[in-house]
Amino acid sequence: MVERHYQIDFASGALVFPGGKAAPADYEDAWLDHATGHEGLTPFERAMRIAALREAFEESGILLAAGAASLALADQREAVNADATLFRPAVAGAGFKLDLGAIAPWAHWVTPIMMPKRFDTYFFIARAPDGQFAEGDGGEAVDAVWLTPEDALAQAKAGTRKIIFPTRLQIEMLAAFGTVDAAIAGARARSIVTVQPWVVQENGQPTLKIPPEAGYATTSELLEGNG
Repeated sequence: MVERHYQIDFASGALVFPGGKAAPADYEDAWLDHATGHEGLTPFERAMRIAALREAFEESGILLAAGAASLALADQREAVNADATLFRPAVAGAGFKLDLGAIAPWAHWVTPIMMPKRFDTYFFIARAPDGQFAEGDGGEAVDAVWLTPEDALAQAKAGTRKIIFPTRLQIEMLAAFGTVDAAIAGARARSIVTVQPWVVQENGQPTLKIPPEAGYATTSELLEGNG
């Protein structure tokens, strides 16, 4: 996970998964020659995976690409972060191919309609490549940390780490699997239900609710203190 900069307007200082906004360059058909595992994917599905891998590279330095080694393209992270169109030339120039088949869809969340800043977010899961090391970009992500789901939840409960509601629920679901392989297999077998929380009054308290069929152990959360 990466720690967001404390001056960012959304989830400042929180532990989050690397991520960001899809760019027009992520949709380019030219990626077909520089990626594997895209068979059967729609252009939108392919673009979401490319965006996920690009953002993971920008924020953590992890690159899911065939032939990539530790610190591969490290000197180009800052440039790609500033200009998404440089990602494909960087990958192609190194002789790599993005491994779109290595990631599996995990979840789809849309922010509640009453939020002033809204997101339509796709989560993915993948095994980190051997021999690669995560490092925050020093901008949006001031740190990168490896920790178990149980440790992340314990630190959030103790107040030593800030983890917002959607992120915490992904971690809780991860904690239900004993291994990486089991978590990835579970993701590939699960039908993803789009989650768009809504607010109701329960016992006089505003409460966020999510659909039970989404598969999370938690289906409601008091709005106050939700981050």
